[in-house]
Amino acid sequence: MDSLENLPEPFGAGGVDADPGAGRTYHVRFSVGEDYFGTAVEVPVTVVDGARDGPTVFLTAAIHGDELNGVKVLQEVATRYRPEELHGTIVCLHVCNPPAYQAQQRYIPIYDQDLNRAFRGGERSTTAQRMAGRIYDGFVRHCDLGIDFHTSTRNRTTMFHVRADLEDPVVERLARAFGSNVVLFGSGSRGTLRRAATEDGIPTITVEMGRAHRFQPRLIEEAIEGVDSVLAEYELLPGRPVRWPGWYEATSGDGEKRWLRADTGGLVEMVWGPYPLVAEGEAICAITDHFGLEKRVVTAPFSGLIVGYLENPVALPGHPVCHLVRIDRETRGEIEREIPRGEFDGYRIHGELWSDE
Repeated sequence: MDSLENLPEPFGAGGVDADPGAGRTYHVRFSVGEDYFGTAVEVPVTVVDGARDGPTVFLTAAIHGDELNGVKVLQEVATRYRPEELHGTIVCLHVCNPPAYQAQQRYIPIYDQDLNRAFRGGERSTTAQRMAGRIYDGFVRHCDLGIDFHTSTRNRTTMFHVRADLEDPVVERLARAFGSNVVLFGSGSRGTLRRAATEDGIPTITVEMGRAHRFQPRLIEEAIEGVDSVLAEYELLPGRPVRWPGWYEATSGDGEKRWLRADTGGLVEMVWGPYPLVAEGEAICAITDHFGLEKRVVTAPFSGLIVGYLENPVALPGHPVCHLVRIDRETRGEIEREIPRGEFDGYRIHGELWSDE
């Protein structure tokens, strides 16, 4: 899609010029539904319409309302690029789930519906599916590729990584262009924006980054660099460099990644560290009862990289305590060479893991 003239008619409302032209930036509020009072529920949207033809990229944030890092990324992207330098169009959907965002919770606070299980949406269905349909039909289906920003849910944190359907070479190109060290393979659950868009021929990746309910500047800056790299790869910014992260690990299937879960209830103490590399059989955490008399140690089933872990020190049987990704000897060597150079300091357990600094 080369210009705003190809966007759907509703986008021309809400204060945007009726006859938009290439080479301008537009900020609008797009209605995706109504609240109990019949007042419009609106998504803030920025379109940076380049002066020259090229692909259209959508960026989405806050599909889960408490996941805020992506909101800051899109705010920065919205003012980062000048239309006259851009060969194509950037569409930023700053907060896709306004009801959940206002409530600062993950799901729509009407029957706790998950917006990211509702795409492509539907006009005669649930609140979530109606909102998803408005977002998808209004913007996503008109684009050429997309990046959907998320964080971990409450009480957990996640390493900066990408999720993508690596069996699709078009998606793999996008995932590599973003320049994350770790890419987790998978098509995504049915109803996710990433899966729906990819199945429609719009390659889309999910970026997972840090914690809910906060801005984490280091992760935000890394995500902005990833957007820069994608725009360079697809020549929206011709002549700019596509970044290479230094080391790269992509899982090849479900056997290469695993959430380890508590088998007993109790208090959780993480014992791995100082860096998130563990060998097969190495202790990851200990779960003790409140008397301190019984202890269950959770060990690594294979050598790997810890990309997510439980922050809440209280667990029930079945609670996920650690997300582990298998790595080969070569990748482990690359990571270990990065450690003395300080490239991995943000990933230490002692102090703040995946720190805000």
